[in-house]
Amino acid sequence: MTARVDLASRVRQRFAVEGVEATPAAVVSAVRGEPDGSLLGDTAVLRLANQVHSDLAGAGPLTAFLADPTVTDVLVNGRDVWVDRGSGLHRVSTVLGGVDEVRRLAQRLAAACGRRLDDASPYVDARLADGTRLHAVLPPVATSGPYLSLRTFRQRPFTLYELVEHGTVPEPVAALLAAIVGARLAYLVTGGTGSGKTTLLNTLLGLVPHTERIVLVEDASELRPVHPHVVGLQARTSNVEGAGTVALTDLVRQALRMRPDRLVVGECRGAEVVDLLGALNTGHEGGAGTLHANSPGDVPARLEALGLLGGLPRVALHAQAAAAIQAVLHMRRTASGRLLDSVCILAPAGSDRLVTVVPVWRRGHGLGPAARALARMLLDRSVPVPPVLAGDGVPA
Repeated sequence: MTARVDLASRVRQRFAVEGVEATPAAVVSAVRGEPDGSLLGDTAVLRLANQVHSDLAGAGPLTAFLADPTVTDVLVNGRDVWVDRGSGLHRVSTVLGGVDEVRRLAQRLAAACGRRLDDASPYVDARLADGTRLHAVLPPVATSGPYLSLRTFRQRPFTLYELVEHGTVPEPVAALLAAIVGARLAYLVTGGTGSGKTTLLNTLLGLVPHTERIVLVEDASELRPVHPHVVGLQARTSNVEGAGTVALTDLVRQALRMRPDRLVVGECRGAEVVDLLGALNTGHEGGAGTLHANSPGDVPARLEALGLLGGLPRVALHAQAAAAIQAVLHMRRTASGRLLDSVCILAPAGSDRLVTVVPVWRRGHGLGPAARALARMLLDRSVPVPPVLAGDGVPA
């Protein structure tokens, strides 16, 4: 074992000195080129070459976790590694080396994204080539770091049937979600961090008729719905000189000129919500987005806060939201997994006409007071009302 560690170390050093690109073929050739490498069998050579390639160009000891389809998050706290396989964080046993090795790993991953990570710029938020989201913080900002947070990317979105199988969406409610998409109702997928908002939105966008064009606007590209006509726009941060920023607000305006049938903002987190509401109020039906919110009832307040960033007064924001957004789909993360917690509508309430969230269906409670209102919306758009809204087979 020690001999193979030494061999791997020599090969890594060779690539560092020669400055040669560490392609898989080049790494295999380098391993075989070492005196003791020629004594290894094909399987041993490939295994060692994969390890060296991961150390030089990949995520090193974290590669196996990122390749595991059940893993959603990989977190590194100094030298400790925690992973989430959908049921909460669990500490795992893996050898990362010392603090210096973890720092080099973080810097290499940042460099692979074209980003800088050093004492002058001690944190970075970037995306790896395979779609994995990377966030890294170096000491002394990270008091016991370095810290790495890696959110894995699922290459193939779940189908609605798979979400039902996993228990994320009850089967009768799945038909309701499909009806909302088919009726071109605009909706927000809400929930806390890691609650499955992007997963559900990815799935629902795959239900959009193939004759329609989806234009995605995202801060970081995460949405890849199974659909033949999808175009994406991604925000850009400034370069080291502080120039070149392309904000989400700019991209929403560009998207409106791209003939979208469905305009989607991957995550509403700032002033772009004003442009999205404006777009949904000018004939762009069926749009969607995600929004961080602790509960459906917090959605109006969150929209207010974001609207103020875009200079939209409270009353105007509520008027825009009432006309633009019909449904709110709230996700919740539990010990057993990520669940669709409720389906609601936005409706004006009171003499001030401020919008409120009214439940259509809630997990554990069944149908809510807005079930008939949503049924009427579907009928007005010539979409059959799913049995769940009639109380047939309503899941509690």
